[in-house]
Order: sequence, then C-alpha cells, then structure tokens
Amino acid sequence: MSKLNKRDLIEQVSEKAHVSKKDAESAIDAAFALIEKSLLEGQEVNITNFGSFLPKTRQARDGTDPKSHKRITIKEARTVSFKLSKQFKAKINR
Repeated sequence: MSKLNKRDLIEQVSEKAHVSKKDAESAIDAAFALIEKSLLEGQEVNITNFGSFLPKTRQARDGTDPKSHKRITIKEARTVSFKLSKQFKAKINR
C-alpha cells in the first residue's frame, strides 16, 4: 500500500487545477488550517461526498501501566474521528 504525502498532494493539485505548486500549496495549507481551527473550536467539519471530521472527548478511565502493571488513571483526552460519507464508503466497497 503506497502513501500520498503533502508534497505529492501539492503536485497533483497543481497539475489538475492548472495552478503553480506555490498556489496549490497555499490553498492546501489554508484548507488544513481552517479544518484545524474548526475542530479546535469543537465544530464538526463535513465535506460533502467525502466524510466528516468529528471532535470527540475521551472520558478519563482506569488502565494498566504496561511496564509496572500497576493500575493508573488515564486522563480525559480530546481527539478527532473521521466518518466516511455513504457515497465514498460505497465507492471503497465496490
């Protein structure tokens, strides 16, 4: 399985949108910054026919330290989940 990194994304967006790599990078950076800002503010980010980024809070819970095997409390943590849209999920499962 291969990976698509940011450099590859910039190159492909540049080619498909017929813009310079610098402009493509600026647009991608701006989009990621807006997504990040929205998630930090607790807003869901929904991209039609792609999916939704959902800010979540994991509750504090008990766990076990893998080194000492002692009981520990794992702190509450904020995270982000991603849910595929029905259309995208259908494409993947074809």
